[in-house]
Amino acid sequence: MANYLNQFLFGFYPYICLAVLAIGSILRFEHGQYSWRSGSSQLLRRKQLVMGSILFHVGILIIFFGHLVGLLTPIWVFDALGISHGAKQILAIVVGGFAGVMCFFGAVLLIHRRLFDARIRATSSFGDTTILLLLFAQLLLGLSTIFVSMQHLDGHEMVKFMSWAQRIFTFRGGAADFVADAHPIFKAHLFLGLTIFLVFPFTRLVHMLSAPIWYLNRRGYQLVRTKRRNPIGDNITPPAE
Repeated sequence: MANYLNQFLFGFYPYICLAVLAIGSILRFEHGQYSWRSGSSQLLRRKQLVMGSILFHVGILIIFFGHLVGLLTPIWVFDALGISHGAKQILAIVVGGFAGVMCFFGAVLLIHRRLFDARIRATSSFGDTTILLLLFAQLLLGLSTIFVSMQHLDGHEMVKFMSWAQRIFTFRGGAADFVADAHPIFKAHLFLGLTIFLVFPFTRLVHMLSAPIWYLNRRGYQLVRTKRRNPIGDNITPPAE
């Protein structure tokens, strides 16, 4: 039974999640473009948003691209560059740990802001709060894996996850076998990460797929203009129609 469950969760479930991610995102873009946005609440409480958002986004981008490069780069590339598995493991712990802590403090600010500010809570949808909490739970699991990884500094455990990810993305069988004996925290981290892919098209996260390059160099946040007053006066009665 345990083997069948492992095969489903880490052999078939990834393809279900990736298929929903791709097809769901396309359908939402085609039929629900008005909802294709991040839904900023900057007007309600700007200072905490800016600090939390910067920490969270910088941290999560480092983590995302670190996972992308670390898991999907063929093992022979690191061998050719003379980077040992142990060195790669330590690099992942140091960089991932730093980015994770940064992301953690940013997420705490954003969650506190969304849950404890009455105005923001009232304007937040169930999906807004849920996806933020899911990301926070995933972050905590990721930080927890550091303590397990420190017991395997030879990098052997990381090679297992690299082999799993590369077999999944190249549609080769036997991927689930590589993580069958992985630590439960790693398995929980993988499962929740896949689940975030599954719900991705139905949340505000879709705005990540269409962020233009110039977004990173924008001059400011939202521009809010004050209501223009009538230069002649506000008590002038408009002409009758």
